[in-house]
Amino acid sequence: MKVDFGGAGDILFEQVGRAGIVTLSRPASLNAINHGMVSALARALSAWEADTAIERVIIRGEGRAFSAGGDILDVYRAGLEGEASPDFFADEYRLNAAIARFPKPYIALIDGIVMGGGVGVSFHGSHRVMTENAVFAMPEVGIGFFPDVGGSHLLSRLPGELGMYLALTGNRIRRGDACAAGLATHSVDAGNLSALTEALCETDNVDGTLSLFAVAPEPELNEGIRHAIARHFSFESLTEILDSLSGDQDDWAHQTLATIEKRSPTSLCVAFRQVRAGAMLEMDECMTMEFRILNRMLAGHDFYEGIRAVLVEKGSTPRWQPETLGEISEEYINSYFAPLPEGELKL
Repeated sequence: MKVDFGGAGDILFEQVGRAGIVTLSRPASLNAINHGMVSALARALSAWEADTAIERVIIRGEGRAFSAGGDILDVYRAGLEGEASPDFFADEYRLNAAIARFPKPYIALIDGIVMGGGVGVSFHGSHRVMTENAVFAMPEVGIGFFPDVGGSHLLSRLPGELGMYLALTGNRIRRGDACAAGLATHSVDAGNLSALTEALCETDNVDGTLSLFAVAPEPELNEGIRHAIARHFSFESLTEILDSLSGDQDDWAHQTLATIEKRSPTSLCVAFRQVRAGAMLEMDECMTMEFRILNRMLAGHDFYEGIRAVLVEKGSTPRWQPETLGEISEEYINSYFAPLPEGELKL
């Protein structure tokens, strides 16, 4: 039975058996999350939380991606005209927090790319199911932004400093590494997703049903690289991490350092601080912190420069300001985390 919570066809809702099913339905845009989709999903979760006929929620993507991120080009255009608004992000962050506290099983079936805003509507739920096609990344430092949508909560809790590595590089991982880190709770083969979805709509036992379909993938990163990540990214300052990578003669360390050095210096400093801070914060506190950062990013330079270089004039080299880490003071980074004079995010 189809249900209408809005979203202008970009996000679809239906009730099947005991489940509310959400389908991200913008395949031509890799299911990029827009404001209408955020509002519609928030309405659906509010209604389904109170509906005793809905015992669980399943979210999936149409086409070859789960969701490649947030639809931020409108934010970019508004910013160029001096009219940047945090409203989309405020509603998105409220949704991320609502998913984290949702009292019923929330099962994300992740087949294909999942990044940025797509992570926000999937990985805060109780069950994160990845297929062999799934690719996870938080690549925001490459566009002068930061790992938001709850990235400070999610990444800070990954073992072996994997979260800090992902935040500072923006690199991708697949299901084997995601399962090993607890980022994904289950792995299934893509060919079984339809049968799994049908079973999840009828079963008395969500965990048992997922276990029946689950496979056990091997981590893609070898043991040596996992140890290197844990060693290099464990330091208590960004400078120490970079010095550690620089002092290692291994090719992997050199490549990783080269990747980081292409990122926005401001974004790197903010991402390092937020991941370290996030480990000590609850989800709602993380969203409050991220909204503070977001407002400063919208008022800055690198976010718009990164989108111009990466998404608008694809393939050009961004010109970051400040250009180097040495130009960035502690006071400057502190300003990104300071309370908002105009009021904090209301959750």
